[in-house]
Amino acid sequence: MLILSRRTIAVLTAFFGLLGVLGFSGQGHAAADNNNVVQTLRAGGIVIDNIAAQRNLNDKGKALAKAFGDALRQSGVPIGKVYTSKYNRAYETAVIAGFKNIEKTADITEGGLVVSPNENNRRIEAFHKLLATAPMPGTNTILITHKPNIVDALGKDWFDVKEGEASLFRPESGGYKLIARVQMEEWPHVTAAAK
Repeated sequence: MLILSRRTIAVLTAFFGLLGVLGFSGQGHAAADNNNVVQTLRAGGIVIDNIAAQRNLNDKGKALAKAFGDALRQSGVPIGKVYTSKYNRAYETAVIAGFKNIEKTADITEGGLVVSPNENNRRIEAFHKLLATAPMPGTNTILITHKPNIVDALGKDWFDVKEGEASLFRPESGGYKLIARVQMEEWPHVTAAAK
């Protein structure tokens, strides 16, 4: 969830891995585009939602989680509430990134065939609600979840979502609007552009 008016907020859906910013190729990111992403984050009101499968983070995953948290802190991006799936990898991502105020929730925990269709539908609605809910003033909210939850909640445009890919959304009028999609490995470039 993002920026200031009504906490004109964007939801930064940070999924743990690699993609580009808002349809740009990984090579041609303009410094101005990266600067806009960081300025939006600095204003607060972003929800960052991170996708990971249930497994332990490998060394690369741990390094990327740490780099992600470091990049946000070094850029002055304020982080408020952090919601994670109940699966360890999601929670571990938040801890390694150095986030505080972490809450595990079934609302963004992968259900699939182990829960009822009604529970899966409840989780989709809960996910939508989290994306549309304004963070505390001057902060951004982070969601760390799983690809099936993302695809179920956001639809076919996220079918190709990669681990670590982050999507920023601005909550508005009871819904949310996509602002950008960013790969985990791109955060140092995005945040460096704003310095």
